[in-house]
Parts: sequence; C-alpha cells; structure tokens
Amino acid sequence: MKKVKALVLLSGGLDSILATKILKNQRIRITALSFKSYFFNEKQAQRAAKELRVPLRIIDFSKEHLKMVKKPKYGYGKNMNPCIDCHILMLKKAKEIMEGKKPFGKLRATKFHFVATGEVLGERPMSQNKKALDLIEKESSLRGYLLRPLSAKLLKPTIPEKLGLVDRNKLLDISGRSRKKQLELAKKFKLKDFPAPAGGCLLTDPEFSKRLRKLFEISPDCRRNDIELLKLGRHFSENTTKIVVGRNEDENGKIKKIAQKGDVLIEMENYSGPLTLVRNYQKTKVSKPILERAKKLTQYYSTKARNKKDVKFTQ
Repeated sequence: MKKVKALVLLSGGLDSILATKILKNQRIRITALSFKSYFFNEKQAQRAAKELRVPLRIIDFSKEHLKMVKKPKYGYGKNMNPCIDCHILMLKKAKEIMEGKKPFGKLRATKFHFVATGEVLGERPMSQNKKALDLIEKESSLRGYLLRPLSAKLLKPTIPEKLGLVDRNKLLDISGRSRKKQLELAKKFKLKDFPAPAGGCLLTDPEFSKRLRKLFEISPDCRRNDIELLKLGRHFSENTTKIVVGRNEDENGKIKKIAQKGDVLIEMENYSGPLTLVRNYQKTKVSKPILERAKKLTQYYSTKARNKKDVKFTQ
C-alpha cells in the first residue's frame, strides 16, 4: 500500500501542533502548510515544524487576504478577524495543492490524500461551532477530505477514515473552550514551546483592529504600506489625515523608511524625541492646523522638550 500523505495546516499554535503529532503517530507522511499575510507570519509555524520534524511549505497570500479582510462574506469576529472567510481561503488553496493542481513552491505538483487542521469543535464561538465547521468544509470544496483530528470522533467520518487511511480509533473527541485536554496532551508529548491561542494574528488585537477599521473608512483602497504603518507608533486622526508619533528610536527609524511621497515628517531640531509622520489619505496638501497639532504631539511625547518654549522643528 502506498504511503498515506496528509497536508496539515500548521499555524504553530498548540492545536495545530497536536493535530500534526496525532497523525504523525499513525505513520502518516505529513507536509505542513503555513500562510503569511500582512497580519500574521510564518515564524511560529517554522519553530513548530522544526520541533515536529516535518517539512513546511509557506504560501504568501497577503494581497488576496487583504482584499478578503476588507469585505469578508461571513463577517468579523469580536475584532477585525474574519476567521471563517480566512479558513475558507486557506483551505481552498490547500485543496489545489492536495489535488496536485499546482506546483508546491519549487517542488513539482504532488498529490495528498487529505487535508487536516487543528480546529476544535466549540473552541471558538464564531468559527468553530458545528455549523461553521460544516460551512468551511463546504465552501472550501473539501467535503469528505477535511479531517479535524482533535474533534474527529464528534464529527462525521471523513473519506480517509472510511477507506482505512486513518485509524478513527486513534483520533480524539475534544470539544469546548477549555484547553485542559490539549495541555495534558502537550505534557504527554513533551511539548513546551507553543504560543497562546490566536496570539500571532493582529486581527484579533482590539487596538490594532480599531486602527484598521478607521483606515478602511478613510482609505478603502489602502495597501501594504498603510497596513505596515498601523503597526508603528501612537496614532491620531484628523478626518482623512493620520498623525503617527514614534515611541522610540527603533520606531522612528521604521517610520522614516515607511514614509511615502506626500507624507510630512516632523522632528525637533534642538531636542531628542519622536519622529512624527503626517499622511493625508485624500492626497491633498496637509493643512496648517493639522501640522501644528502634529508638532505639539511631537513635543508632548518628548520628556525633555515638553513644556519648553524654545523648540524648533524640521519639516
């Protein structure tokens, strides 16, 4: 019999690590698949793949992902996280790889028997309830070929299970938001290095989500540079203009590098302190009142220059 090959979505979180481990223990040949975008990267997955000793392939779908985040078909979660749409997008790409329709990075097209994820029934109220799991499987066109090892015994048997490619008796029946069983398994498998749930996705962060929501309002056509700017400094809005004040020397350097044509950079000549970027998303000249506010903010966030009357600015 041919060796069973599975494509496993590996985020690097505990659930996906455990799903990989469970299938690997059945002598299934695992290839891990990780995605990177403007809101999360592959670093956790790389660490996990190394510990699990499985090959990892990375897909950068940043542009396509941003387009989806702007208008998710199934809406957002608690913050700006469109988890259902995100999972569907990832799994659609995984299906193409599973069927051998596309080359896998520099490798030739290779077929896999099924796709697996670390999803747990009921762990997340929006994206991992029974209805959502069924929807994700349907919309990704993976009906019967999407295995969730941690909750498999609570779900319908998949085709790989029916064909005997996977031993259903060795899969699990975990459900709910408690992570007690996962932590027990981590101890059993001697796993130590794993992040908190959703810890790698900026779209679950309340403060970042607030900034992103505002950006979508004033600049629906925003691109990578605009997203990267959201990750830096203190943010202040004036209608369609954004003022970003650096918080330290490292951020000052990154803000300077990210500045585009039309942006205004402000810093103090005679005192150390933040670099401030002013960006008008309507591409018109920044008004004097906004520039004055930007200067005041620049001075305020310098402990040495605050309340001084002799501050000089470069602009």
